Amino acid sequence: MYKTKVRGVIIEGNKSYGQITRDILAPIDGKTPRWWFITMGIGTLMMLAGMVAIVNTIATGIGTWGLNNSVAWGWGIINFVWWIGIGHAGTAFSIFLLILRQKWRTSINRAAEAMTVFAVICAGLFPALHMGRIWLAFFIFPYPNTRGPLWVNFNSPLFWDVVAISTYFMASATFWYIGMLPDLATIRDKATNKVKKAIYGFFAFGWVGKATSWLRFETTVLILGGLAAPLVIAVHSIVSMDFATSVMAGWHTTVFPPYFVVGAIFSGFAMVLTLMIIIRKVYKYQDYVTDGHLDAIARILTFISLIMGTAYATEIFIAWYSAMEGEMYTFFHNRIAGDHTAAFWTMVTCNVFFPQLFWFKKIRSNIWAVFVISIIINIGMWFERYVIIITSLTKDYLPANWAPYAPSITEVGIFVGTLGIFVIGVLLFLRFVPMMAMSELKGVLKDTMPAKKKAGKTPDDPENKTL
Repeated sequence: MYKTKVRGVIIEGNKSYGQITRDILAPIDGKTPRWWFITMGIGTLMMLAGMVAIVNTIATGIGTWGLNNSVAWGWGIINFVWWIGIGHAGTAFSIFLLILRQKWRTSINRAAEAMTVFAVICAGLFPALHMGRIWLAFFIFPYPNTRGPLWVNFNSPLFWDVVAISTYFMASATFWYIGMLPDLATIRDKATNKVKKAIYGFFAFGWVGKATSWLRFETTVLILGGLAAPLVIAVHSIVSMDFATSVMAGWHTTVFPPYFVVGAIFSGFAMVLTLMIIIRKVYKYQDYVTDGHLDAIARILTFISLIMGTAYATEIFIAWYSAMEGEMYTFFHNRIAGDHTAAFWTMVTCNVFFPQLFWFKKIRSNIWAVFVISIIINIGMWFERYVIIITSLTKDYLPANWAPYAPSITEVGIFVGTLGIFVIGVLLFLRFVPMMAMSELKGVLKDTMPAKKKAGKTPDDPENKTL
């Protein structure tokens, strides 16, 4: 039983079932606000800048990037891993908390799942572009063909990436879409415009809300959650194998798989926190995304930050304890001190020190402080990927190969373009899809409402006859 006196009220404001429907559908039924158009314009400009950079890359070649013989991976792989990490949050947030039956997830899971889908789309662009000949990207897929014995290398972690990420994208998108069926049907039933009714009716997939439909729906969601949960761990573990299976100094370590998985969840949860604070502010959803929700995510980030700090310390200790010259140089003369000192200490400060401020209740209850720290964490996680990749590649075991690296304007443009794609995707989601699962909110309303309201006749209120 959910104890509101201990765990707090999940939905504040003594909402009724009808009020939940009206509140969640208000952004879809109402007039599009001005800030939405302004933000969409900015996102579109960013996407266009990225498209120009992508066209330049395809037309001219991968030489438009700042790569060289020593640094074969640059911003492309950095941003790929960063986006994949952000994409872990939605599925991790929804599935793990669903399996653990955490009812407070209901206000946040839909937006987190949408964020996952858009982040994985952004991530998928980088490996395809990094191939140099994007029109030959189909060679990586293991399908029946007429090329004779020419097949993909099944022993390569790069091939594992393709399989894991494509599977993860399909599972995440399916999980997200199926969860929306009851809400899409609600919009269909309430729509007065024939075009709107037809569009939402098509995507509602014939949902009518029968008892058998709800039973199969809930069973399907649990099964999908159980199947997708291992993917959360597998995807970033496989991404880490791109590095850990090499012999480069700073990469050849068994700590990488758990280190990458925890880091992905860390950056993803921080992005969820950023997004939910914005949604709460612009749509006035303080009753649904309560201080308790933000406090819970902040506590999780504090715990994960300690794990990240432990991982950093373990790497440094093992490098020192091994007494290997390459490892010692990479960690102590190229990260802690040396050419990339600023990036290393930015990573440590943003990921280890700043999140520890969440130990203080005054910080956790200050929404602006929480918002700023959530952004700082994602900045730190980007620098983490930069430090891992660049410090090992710019100075390997052979000093004759050492070469500096700086991103070109084309690389920066592609990254800006993916940010624009992400912004556009989120804006379209906020405008045309219920950003919270109404059916789930109503499912937890009665058990988690204040005692006085629970004792009343909420389900029988006249306004609840039309949900």
